[in-house]
Amino acid sequence: MSLGKAARNLVKPLRGVLRPSASASASAVSRSYAAAAEARAVLKSELDAIRAAGTWKAERIITSKQGPHINVDGSSGSMLNFCANNYLGLSSHPEVVQAGIDALKSYGAGLSSVRFICGTQDLHKTLEQKLAEFHEREDCILYASCFDANAGLFEVMMGPDDAVLSDELNHASIIDGIRLCRAKRLRYKHMDLSDLESKLKESQSSRMRLIVTDGVFSMDGDVAPLPEICNLAEQYGAMVFIDECHATGFLGPRGRGTDELLGVMDRVHIINSTLGKALGGAAGGYTVGPKPLIDLLRQRSRPYLFSNSLPPPVVGSATRAVELLLASNEIAQSMAAKTMRFRNKMTQAGFTIAGSAHPICPVMLGDARLASLMADDMLKLGVYVIGFSYPVVPKGKARIRVQISAAHTDEDIDHCVEAFIQTGRKHGVVS
Repeated sequence: MSLGKAARNLVKPLRGVLRPSASASASAVSRSYAAAAEARAVLKSELDAIRAAGTWKAERIITSKQGPHINVDGSSGSMLNFCANNYLGLSSHPEVVQAGIDALKSYGAGLSSVRFICGTQDLHKTLEQKLAEFHEREDCILYASCFDANAGLFEVMMGPDDAVLSDELNHASIIDGIRLCRAKRLRYKHMDLSDLESKLKESQSSRMRLIVTDGVFSMDGDVAPLPEICNLAEQYGAMVFIDECHATGFLGPRGRGTDELLGVMDRVHIINSTLGKALGGAAGGYTVGPKPLIDLLRQRSRPYLFSNSLPPPVVGSATRAVELLLASNEIAQSMAAKTMRFRNKMTQAGFTIAGSAHPICPVMLGDARLASLMADDMLKLGVYVIGFSYPVVPKGKARIRVQISAAHTDEDIDHCVEAFIQTGRKHGVVS
């Protein structure tokens, strides 16, 4: 027998093992299709449940630049926009826009790299320096978002011998970031100083302790009691972290944030905030704090190490926004009167407005379906607002979150109030 024939005879018995039969192959494909069909059915059931509960979140399509007046697909004419995080109206500020254009031309569209390989330009270092100066902190590190900044901090800073004490209503990104760390995790009741103190006593054996709170809580617009939190931190030897996404640029006499507003800038140790709201509104987040911490984050923070650098146009726009605020507090100071105009007029009309003197003005409605229907009716009256319901807010606490911008005029605010009154009467919310 030839060598070739012997080899073919040897392979024949193995063919059924090496190459599945047509029927076996068809069976595998069938199982794969069945698994996909089952998954599709499960997902559809979840989606149907969301719709049935009245908590479906549709995305309206804007066909213009961001601002107090926008165009919305499917609606005729310009709409008043009262739900953007564009607190200072800088998203379309001509100097901010031009700075982005200049950076695009000079530095390109992007870096195609993470920071530590070949993704750091002088543009990034300049912005980090200006943000550290703005917050009066030692150093700053940029991230693709504040969600990333929160995801990247606690895992690096806090180990198994440490403890994190977190307000129960902290932002989802803070909650997720804390879950990534190995420290002992203690949650205290919302802005409850007695409960915070009990958690501090409970964690006294820990090496380091970090109190973690939003400066301003985004759904209710309430401000954390930072002086009292700092008192407890100093009494029990803990540090204080605040997320300032809904405060940076417009709270405090110079717009530095909640810590400036409440006179504790030198008592708060670490701040995370965003470039995606008051500071131009494009994208990006950052951490400011002690230089050793920032240096360690550059070495070990996973979202920083494994995410592309912020694009030059975004960095250029944000840098100009920060420069405007460093040069003048005029824009920041214009917010208070506009905020109180809306809050007072809505309260006089019979609406319940949560929070205090913050431009986040939640119009409390309770029912998720009602919030959604009222938001749709407001759009018909030329006012763009959105209903918020579970899981974004607790069940039974649905609301329409109105956000005041420095770019709104008094006439804009009055128009919004009148639309609320008309819609509220239609749905029996006010008389």
